[in-house]
Amino acid sequence: MFNNMSVTYIGLGILGGVFFFFLGYMIRKYVARWKGKVAEERAKTILAETKRETDNRRREVEIEAKDLLHKMRIDFEKETKERRQELANLERRLIQKEENIDKKVDLLDRREREVVAKERSIYSREKSLVTRRRELDEILAEERNKLQQISGLSKEEAKKILLKRMENDAKREAAVMLKRVEDETKAKADKEARKIIGLAIQRCAADHTVESTVSVVNLPSDDMKGRIIGREGRNIRALEIATGVDVIVDDTPEAVILSGFDIVKREIARLSLERLLEDGRIHPGRIEEVVEKVKREMENTIREEGEKAAFDIGVANLHPEIIRLLGRLRYRTSYGQNVLQHSKEVAYLMGIIASELKIDFNLARRIGLLHDIGKAVSHEVEGTHAKIGSDLAKRYNESDIVVHAIEAHHQDIEPKTLLAVLVQAADAISATRPGARRETLETYIKRLEKLESIADSFKGVDKAYAIQAGREIRVIVQPNMIDDSQAVVLARDITGKIEEGLEYPGQIKVTVIRETRAIEYAK
Repeated sequence: MFNNMSVTYIGLGILGGVFFFFLGYMIRKYVARWKGKVAEERAKTILAETKRETDNRRREVEIEAKDLLHKMRIDFEKETKERRQELANLERRLIQKEENIDKKVDLLDRREREVVAKERSIYSREKSLVTRRRELDEILAEERNKLQQISGLSKEEAKKILLKRMENDAKREAAVMLKRVEDETKAKADKEARKIIGLAIQRCAADHTVESTVSVVNLPSDDMKGRIIGREGRNIRALEIATGVDVIVDDTPEAVILSGFDIVKREIARLSLERLLEDGRIHPGRIEEVVEKVKREMENTIREEGEKAAFDIGVANLHPEIIRLLGRLRYRTSYGQNVLQHSKEVAYLMGIIASELKIDFNLARRIGLLHDIGKAVSHEVEGTHAKIGSDLAKRYNESDIVVHAIEAHHQDIEPKTLLAVLVQAADAISATRPGARRETLETYIKRLEKLESIADSFKGVDKAYAIQAGREIRVIVQPNMIDDSQAVVLARDITGKIEEGLEYPGQIKVTVIRETRAIEYAK
């Protein structure tokens, strides 16, 4: 029974196993079929999407290809149009060149025909000229023989007379031409000289200084006047004797006036009095002591002034004695103009003019600074300051050019160099400018008006002009009333009346101008 049950269970187990195997097989088959369908559907979906994307991409590529093709077609058409235009322009230029070449060929042909015609004409003219020349030579030979018979002169004698006449004509024409060139050169030189002098005056900024013959010393109070005078005037007498100047104590409040023509002595007196006022001890012994001390210091001051002037102008290698004399010019005046300041101004002017004329700048300044050096000792040595200055320059080893220019700057001798002429011009510019010398503007104008009125007072004078700061007066006369000989007499008469009626420094040039003009108008 046990065995039967076992067999039964075994059979059931086998049957169950077969059932489950068959069931699993069916299930796997179903699942496999379901997965196949899903995969197939998914594959179809992917294929459809791929087809759609491929179709879209294909359409995009077709559109891009169409756009590119359209753009290429447009560029091609544009390039083709430009090439066609260039070809058309080239063709037009070629046609134009062909036309020009044709015209030139025609012109050359016409000119060639004209040249041939002219050559034929020239050839015929030459033949005619040869014939005529032969005839003319025969006529001239015949006339020459007749002239020799009539005049009684040979051919050589007639030739000499003709050459002499031609020589005289050539000399006359050369003289006329030379006169015209001289006039033009003079006018040009005058214009250039005015330009250079004007430029020099503009660039030279000089002080309008006027020196006087008095110095004023300010006092701390009027009580000091009594101490300066001293008991019975002994202090003021001691000061005047020691310094050589006049001490004026008047009603001027808190001031004492020192009067004297020697600026050095007046300066010594001024400095001495100022020191005495500062010290407070004023008596004859102290006055003499202070004056002697100031005199010694003044020598150093003079030397420093000379060195400063040489440094300002840029002049080197001056002899120590020349430097000392330059310093003395600081205390020397001429018509109220400080001589050292005048010398520096002349040096500046000469430097400017020399630069314009392209000549030695340094030598010109040296001459300008030293030209009045003789005035430093002119009151001690006999002779003109120009001669004294040239002797000093020669003694202290200045060059011959400098010595000559100094001696010639006031026409004591004839100037032989351009620098000698320049120093005359610069000296005149510095000395005659308004304000340079002791002369107010009002006095200056009155002097010019007086000069003009003197000239206007003579009969036959049309107009008179005072120029060059009163150094020259030009008188224009009426030509129908004054002839050439009377003009000379008139200039002499005007000069005499100026000498009688005016006081002036230097000299005044009188120029009488007589001119006749004939003017007509063509209508």
